[in-house]
Amino acid sequence: MRYVAAYLLAVLGGKANPSAEDVQKILESIGIDVEDDKLQKVISELDGKDVNQVIKDGLGKLASIPCGAPVEAAATTAPAKGGAAAPAAEAKKDTKKEEKKEEKKEEKEESDDDMGFGLFD
Repeated sequence: MRYVAAYLLAVLGGKANPSAEDVQKILESIGIDVEDDKLQKVISELDGKDVNQVIKDGLGKLASIPCGAPVEAAATTAPAKGGAAAPAAEAKKDTKKEEKKEEKKEEKEESDDDMGFGLFD
């Protein structure tokens, strides 16, 4: 990743097609030891390509990767005819009730710690 980042920095710096030496100079300026095989791999993969087009093509590929939806969102997209949405809604209500109970307990505990006098009284 650091090799790609250094390559992109060189492109931002005005080099349309940075060389291995350009990328190596950037990496060494911040104290990173350069592994020639990894550097050459990045250079060979990006040689002669427009970086903006490579990024645009990559974003298109990322769009097809499932990122997973939260459980609540998945439950709301389920069919309304019972199915899995009903148990999920009940579980959500139960967790809200438990959270309210915990909040009440915490408030009670905090008032016990006060013992009738404040810090700045």
